[in-house]
Amino acid sequence: MYRKTMAVMLTAGLILSPVSFSANAASSTSNNPSDHAFDNKVIKKIKVDNMYDNIALLSKQPRVAGTEGEYEAVQYIKNQFEEYGYDTELQPFTMYDWDPGVSTLSIEGGDFTGDTRSFYASANESVTSQLEFVGLASPEEVSEDVKGKIALIERGQYTFYEKIENVLEKGAIGVVMYNAEGQSGNNFGSVYLGQDIPAIALTREDGLELVERLQNKEITATLSVENANFVAKTSYNVIAKKEPHPNKDNGQIVTVGAHHDSVPNGPGANDDASGVAATLELARILAKTPTDTELRFVTFGAEERGLLGSYHYADTLSDEEIENSVAHFQLDMVGSKDAGDLIMFTPDGEKNLVTDIGASAGARISEVVDYGQLGRSDHVPFFEKGIPSALFIHAPFEPWYHSPEDTLDKISKEKLQNVAEIVGASVYQIARPDTPALENSNVAPSPADYDFDYRPL
Repeated sequence: MYRKTMAVMLTAGLILSPVSFSANAASSTSNNPSDHAFDNKVIKKIKVDNMYDNIALLSKQPRVAGTEGEYEAVQYIKNQFEEYGYDTELQPFTMYDWDPGVSTLSIEGGDFTGDTRSFYASANESVTSQLEFVGLASPEEVSEDVKGKIALIERGQYTFYEKIENVLEKGAIGVVMYNAEGQSGNNFGSVYLGQDIPAIALTREDGLELVERLQNKEITATLSVENANFVAKTSYNVIAKKEPHPNKDNGQIVTVGAHHDSVPNGPGANDDASGVAATLELARILAKTPTDTELRFVTFGAEERGLLGSYHYADTLSDEEIENSVAHFQLDMVGSKDAGDLIMFTPDGEKNLVTDIGASAGARISEVVDYGQLGRSDHVPFFEKGIPSALFIHAPFEPWYHSPEDTLDKISKEKLQNVAEIVGASVYQIARPDTPALENSNVAPSPADYDFDYRPL
């Protein structure tokens, strides 16, 4: 999770001000017929089958950043934007993948046959010592007994960084971690900067076998990691731009985004082919719609690797582009029939222009959308640049989040339609040619009273 505490700063010269658009007004529905008339210019054009078909196509295979699967998705997205008439570019950036090399765990006596995999950024080293089981490696569980030994740790409850730091502080020379209850495989784990230690992952079954054996006698083991290293790969952002009407250009920029990459071994139908599909559909219907605002539709690469694509995009923005950017709408996991209700998350848990207008649009179209606090998606780099931004997502997450079961059959057309309508109406509220308008009661939407929601994930 990538969070910073910098306050949301509205850009200088912002025409649509949340000061004039009060989020604390008592009204939660719109009685202004013109509001619905303007909304209908967008939402009546939305075709949910377009979104569903795009999810079906994108989720045929994993789209892991830096792989052929991602590149094929990127080419498809680019072609779609271009068919709609957008000036579209691929923005490549370098990321570093992890080659786990060769790792082994040899037990004295040679009768352990478990499968091993090195942690991301593990040190290349071979160490021999006794195994010491430290449970979840909480500060209370890790004692001086681990000094000079290889720590055997159960995954869960604490971060990888915290677990490794706790045993390092007590003098451990290696880490063996087994998977948490309900989790399969051994493809997990990361060593962080400054934690120079060999670390490997085991399946839960193999780890529990070692725990059981340690109850009967001490075990001496040799932990070895060899030839593990970083490999440079290329991921991409796809950027589509629509210039405003030349006679009505107010200099503002609104961005709608989603991430196109998926986790390994996952088709990523909801995470985040659903967000990409909604982004493409909004781009389609707004392509020929007159606006006084520049619209940008961006799909980001390597979100699952730490928001790498969106950080790269944000870092390439000029000072002028940042100043002119008045809103960013991030669509992530917006279609699962098994997830909770729609919510708008901001990194600092504060309302901003995007949540104000999103709540109002929700009140007009279906129901008020509440807000909460969460980073972990591509709205964060925009927030850190001072651009009002919010993540539109359903929470709590579905049970198969980040799993091979994130498939097309779990997608709800009703949820897709609802999110596309709310975000589409919100974007058009800012970009339509009669804005700046919030001070003009003839075209300003009725504000909505919406609340902070301590929504679990």
